[in-house]
Amino acid sequence: MALSSNWLKLQEENNKSKSKKQFKNTTSKKVTKPQKKNHDSYKRDERIAKKPNKIMSMVYSMNDAIAQHKENKRDGKAFEFKSESNKDEGSSESAPANFDGLPQDKKSKEIGKFVAMDCEFVGIGPDGKDSALARISVTNFFGHVIIDEFVKPREVVTDWRTWVSGVKPQHMKNAISFKEAQKKCAEILDGRILVGHAIKHDLEALLLSHPRSMIRDTAKHLPFRKAYAMGKSPSLKKLSKEILKIDIQDGQHSSVEDARITMMIYKSDKKEFERLHRTTFNNESK
Repeated sequence: MALSSNWLKLQEENNKSKSKKQFKNTTSKKVTKPQKKNHDSYKRDERIAKKPNKIMSMVYSMNDAIAQHKENKRDGKAFEFKSESNKDEGSSESAPANFDGLPQDKKSKEIGKFVAMDCEFVGIGPDGKDSALARISVTNFFGHVIIDEFVKPREVVTDWRTWVSGVKPQHMKNAISFKEAQKKCAEILDGRILVGHAIKHDLEALLLSHPRSMIRDTAKHLPFRKAYAMGKSPSLKKLSKEILKIDIQDGQHSSVEDARITMMIYKSDKKEFERLHRTTFNNESK
């Protein structure tokens, strides 16, 4: 009897230990493994979901910007790229153009011997890649405006380039025809010295010619090219900033302002302009 009772106790203890092991195995299978799997898959799904959101938001914003730009080109609305880094660059050394101090005597307002000319253009043809005359401005030696007219392009405008040209569709309401602009400019230029910056393009747009001996081009002036553009043609904006300490063309261009600035740049080195001019044409005449 004692033996049988001890044997029964051992049997009960063995059964209890087996049931505990079975319970541990079942709980680890049911709880631990599924939790780990679900947690990892949740993290992976979360990462996948986040990446497309960032990429797609960039795509959407780019598409919106492209669509807006196309609409601006079609409607002639201003579109400008804002840059905070360029905003303050060199601001302590230069200032916006100010022409309030022009001489007001009668002689200073006459056309005179020297005139400066500048034009603004709009885009025509596929994607507005070709250019057509849309504004013509001529000033005299002292900066007074001789002519400033918007010009109706002869072709269909596909890009008004308002963000740089400043020309809008509403400007065409009182614009003059191309032939009228051409005639007015030809009369003003006749017998006068023409000052301009890369003036060849403006003359070509007007289908006009002018004697080389009567042209002073600030883009071709050798001292300027050496000092400010490593022998190449410097931009008008660069010359204005370096020589006159005046900021221009930060947004929409003004052909009146550009013509005045070009004349001021010419006057800043007028003696050397004329000396080189005499040397060039004296050599050509020999």
